[in-house]
Amino acid sequence: MTEIQRQLLAEKDEGYRELTLKLTPGVDPDRVIGVRLPAIRALAKDLKGTTEAEAFLNALPHEYYEEYHLHSFLLLYIKDFDRAIAELERYLPYVDNWAVCDSIRVSAFKKEPERLLPYIREWIKSGHTYTVRCAVLCLMTYLLDDHFEPEYLETAASADCEEYYVRMMVAWYFATALAKQYEAALPYIEQKRLDKKTHNKAIQKAVESYRVTAEHKEYLKTLRIK
Repeated sequence: MTEIQRQLLAEKDEGYRELTLKLTPGVDPDRVIGVRLPAIRALAKDLKGTTEAEAFLNALPHEYYEEYHLHSFLLLYIKDFDRAIAELERYLPYVDNWAVCDSIRVSAFKKEPERLLPYIREWIKSGHTYTVRCAVLCLMTYLLDDHFEPEYLETAASADCEEYYVRMMVAWYFATALAKQYEAALPYIEQKRLDKKTHNKAIQKAVESYRVTAEHKEYLKTLRIK
C-alpha cells in the first residue's frame, strides 16, 4: 500500500461510499473507498509539485476510484500547456466513469484555449466514451465564453451520442451554449440538429438553468420533440 492510499483510506466515509456507488453505476465497489471530494482536493493541493505527485501521475492504472479523482485534480496544477496535454492524453484511456471525467480541469488550458482545438477534434472521434465526453467538456469549459466561435457548436454536435454519458454531456453543452451564446446555439435546436434524446435533454437543462431568460425558456419549451 502506498502512502497516498493510506491517506485516502484515513478519510473513508462509509455513507459517502454508498452515495458514490449509487451515482456512478458500473464502478467496481471494491475500488471505491468513500472519500469526499474536498478532502481529495486538499490532498492534491498538498502534493502539487512534489516528487510524490510526479510518481503518482506516472503510476497508471490506479487501484482506487479516488486515486483517479486525485489524478484529475493534480492535472489542474500543471502550468505548461504541452506537458498538460501529454499528461491528459496519457490519462484519458484509463478514465472509465463520468464523475472522474468531469473532475478534470487544467489551468494551463485557460491561458491558451484555442490550442486545444486540434486535440478536441481528435478526442471527439476517438470512440472512447470518456475521451469523447472530455472533449465536449473542454469545449464547454474553455471555449464557450470569450474564445467562442460558432463552428465549435458543430464540433460538439458531431460527437457520437449513442453512449448515454456522451449524450448527457452534449446536452449539457448545448444547454450552457443556450445560456451563453443563445443566438448561435438556437438554430441547432430549431433545426433539430441533435438526436431526439439529446435535443430534449438540452432543452430540459436550459429550462432548469437560472442563466436562461424566462422568455427564452418559454420558446424552448415549444421546440421539444414528442
